[in-house]
Amino acid sequence: MDVLSDVVAVTRTGRPRSAYVRWHAPWGQEFSSVPGSAGFQVVLQGSCWLLPEDAEPVRLGTGDVVFLPHGKGHILADSPETPVATPACDPDDPEPYDAYASDSVDRSGDGSPVTVLLCGAYQLDPSRAHPLLLSLPDLIHLPAHPGRRAELGLAVKLLAAELETPSLGTDAAVPALLDTLLLYILRIWFDERPLRGGHTTGWAAALNDPPVTAALHAIHRDPAAPWTVAKLAAEAGLSRAPFAKRFARLVGQPPLAYLTWWRMTTAARLLRTSDAPLRSVAAQVGYTSEYAFAHTFKRAHGTPPGTYRRKG
Repeated sequence: MDVLSDVVAVTRTGRPRSAYVRWHAPWGQEFSSVPGSAGFQVVLQGSCWLLPEDAEPVRLGTGDVVFLPHGKGHILADSPETPVATPACDPDDPEPYDAYASDSVDRSGDGSPVTVLLCGAYQLDPSRAHPLLLSLPDLIHLPAHPGRRAELGLAVKLLAAELETPSLGTDAAVPALLDTLLLYILRIWFDERPLRGGHTTGWAAALNDPPVTAALHAIHRDPAAPWTVAKLAAEAGLSRAPFAKRFARLVGQPPLAYLTWWRMTTAARLLRTSDAPLRSVAAQVGYTSEYAFAHTFKRAHGTPPGTYRRKG
């Protein structure tokens, strides 16, 4: 597993939710702030305005993608002056929409301008939030343009088709496509971030630094391996001291601190999603001693692994 794949696999919990919605002007809809979640909006047809809680309005056009990694509330409307409908849309509320809804807010078709949106939400586990996600801004806007990677548009089209016309297998296809869409959004953001900001530290820089990325991939590929700073430095193609300094500067913590954090995060997922004995979980994250594993896990999560599992 690479870093981005693991971020999605480990931090997402439950089933993601998505909807295909057609709006006829005038319209305005508030989307609730949902801490511990991430949401997206894609304009499939027409245009609209995004009105964030703490930022200036953003004009969105066909093909634009908006990602809100921290579940911040926002408003979408055909115009900044349009009154907003109530109640606010909340992805945790089972009443307004099914998990995968295809809805038309106004089916009258009276000739008013139409905007078609693809929206969705991911429920995240705050206790396993990866620092990569925590480093993201409240709002990521990826405007449509011909030079952007085509796979993002293809994932959007496939997801929209499944939601607009559900068929056999849609329940399996939609979660997979949502995860794929999230991966493409993150991939594009981190690939383009150094070009936009020129940052020399942080996860954007780390994922664009081949030596550090090689070490991160090694940790994620085999967290149970008996990694040392020297062995990770060898994966990075650097000597020990320069590697350790470079890794800490870009990732924000020393190599072995990140390794321990990732092992405990992986262990938490295994405890919640499998019935494997504690000794097996310990072995899968690099501990030959169940006692040493339990001690490290309690220090990281505030509770012993057995209690953590029983609490679900």
